[in-house]
Amino acid sequence: MTNFWIANCLLAFGLAVLCAGVLIPQILLISFRKALFDEPDARKIHTSAVPRLGGLAFMPVVCFTFVLLFGLDLHFDGTQFLRYVMPYLKPLAFAACALMMLYIVGMADDLVGVKYRAKFVVQVTCACLIIGGGVWFNTFGGFFGIYEVGPWLGWPMTVLATVFIINSINLIDGIDGLASGLCSICLLCYGIVYGMAGEWVFAILSFASVGVLVPFFYYNVFGDALRQKKIFMGDTGSLTIGMMISFLGIRMLQIDAPMQLGNMNILVVAFSPLIVPCFDVVRVYGERLSVRRNPFLPDKRHIHHKLLALGWPQRRAMVTLICVSLLFSVANIAASLWVNINILLVIDAAIWVVAILALNKRIARRKAMLSVKATSSVTNNRRVS
Repeated sequence: MTNFWIANCLLAFGLAVLCAGVLIPQILLISFRKALFDEPDARKIHTSAVPRLGGLAFMPVVCFTFVLLFGLDLHFDGTQFLRYVMPYLKPLAFAACALMMLYIVGMADDLVGVKYRAKFVVQVTCACLIIGGGVWFNTFGGFFGIYEVGPWLGWPMTVLATVFIINSINLIDGIDGLASGLCSICLLCYGIVYGMAGEWVFAILSFASVGVLVPFFYYNVFGDALRQKKIFMGDTGSLTIGMMISFLGIRMLQIDAPMQLGNMNILVVAFSPLIVPCFDVVRVYGERLSVRRNPFLPDKRHIHHKLLALGWPQRRAMVTLICVSLLFSVANIAASLWVNINILLVIDAAIWVVAILALNKRIARRKAMLSVKATSSVTNNRRVS
């Protein structure tokens, strides 16, 4: 039985890679023919027009892969997939509706623009939909000494967490490969954990989502804009993949398989892979509010902007942040077997704050050195003249 589901997870991953690998070049072709570009400006890092509709492939490919595997099992007179899917039809149906809503809003934002207030309302609505499907915070895993919680606290926390995660993924999408790389680490972790717990339906969704990100990552990181091979995920991609991660992460809190998971703290398992984008958005929002700036308006305060300010190339910054996310995930999940979740949070936050302060010092030192060099160059030019 386990071999059957492992094969389905691998098949879901392979099918998603194949379908996205076929679909993304077609999206590129249409984008260039219709001039659907993300134009460079003072705030953006790229210097040439790049299509931003890569996210159009995400939801259709994941849904196609999942439904195709379901249909194939029925075609060959199998009932295993059907037996596993039936208990989860309600949460899957509501989650699909939420994904469709964000897919449409993201597409509208990429094509004509949507105000952040409208996107916020849709995100809250989508959070309410997954609650309607029975997926919500039913435990805090010992956070602040709280374990099991009722709807009066679990429902508002689900809305808050969903909106927060979606926007964290959306805002971290600032350099090539960063959002897709971080999301791949998170979804791979989810797929493995769901598989360990025997909840194969959600494992398949996780691996299919990783699969769709692989071809996108290739075109996003290694594609050449001058050869019309580069693409961004846009809001269509970041919103839908953020919704998928929110749904799978919150649903993970409802896993009841402590023996299979080795008594790991499930809250730590669900949200450790999201530490980099979530910690970053908290810091950025705090800094914007401290200078009385609208927290929803974009700027260059994110962690990747700090690494670029050190003179790092995009690819080095991207790989570093993905490795940091992987390190946080592995270390926290392993430590959750022995360390209290509140202590873990304090340690993670302390590491993050120290790292940011160290980055700020290095950036200030580099700016001072560049300023001295510029002043010296001007003085030398005056002497020559």
